[in-house]
Amino acid sequence: MNFLEERIVKDGVVKEGNVLKVDSFLNHQMDIKLLDQMGAEFKRRFADKPINKILTIEASGIGIACIAAQHFNVPVVFAKKSQSINLDGDMYVAEVESFTHKCINHVIVAQKFLSPEDHVLIIDDFLANGCALQGLIQIVQSSGATVEGIGIAIEKGFQSGGRIIRNLGFQLESLAIVDGMNAETGEIQFRDQSRPETENAGEEKEEICRSATLD
Repeated sequence: MNFLEERIVKDGVVKEGNVLKVDSFLNHQMDIKLLDQMGAEFKRRFADKPINKILTIEASGIGIACIAAQHFNVPVVFAKKSQSINLDGDMYVAEVESFTHKCINHVIVAQKFLSPEDHVLIIDDFLANGCALQGLIQIVQSSGATVEGIGIAIEKGFQSGGRIIRNLGFQLESLAIVDGMNAETGEIQFRDQSRPETENAGEEKEEICRSATLD
C-alpha cells in the first residue's frame, strides 16, 4: 500500500451507496502533512510536463491543489460553482452533473485566468463518473490552453470516470484507486497500479455527462 491507501484504511469510513468518507483528513478537516506528500507525488508523476498553472474546482479540490502548487511553484485557479458579484468580464462556463450532490452545477472560470500560453494540471480530490473533469477539460480547451495532465487523490475505479478520461488520451494519475468497498465490513479493495490496467469487456454502461462549454 502507498501512503494514501494506508491513510484511507486507517481513517476512511465506508457508507452505504459506495460512499467513502475521508472528511477527517482530506476534504473537511485536512492533514497538511499528508497533502504535502500528495503534492510531492504529483510533482514526481508529472515532472516531465511544462506545467505553469494548476486548475481545480471548489471546494474540496482547493486545499490539495494549493499544497501541490508549492511543489510546482505555479499559481492555482479554482473554478467556481456559482456566479457572484466578484466575477466580472468574460467567462468560460461548463454545465456539469455532480455525482456527490445529485445536481447540476455551472462551473465558471474567468477568461483572464486561462490563456493559450498556459500548460495546465487539473487536480481534484475524487473521481467518480468524470463529469466535473470533463467540464474542466472543456474549459481549458476553450481557452486554447493545454491540459498536460490530471491528478486525482482518490478514484472510484468501479465507476466509469477514470476509463472515460484515459480513453480521451489524457495522462490521469490517481494516488489511490478503489475497486471495491463493503459498507458492512468496512473493507476497501485497492487496485494494484504496478500492474497494467485490464480493459473492460464492454459490458459496463458508460455514464453520460451533461456538459456544454459556453464562451
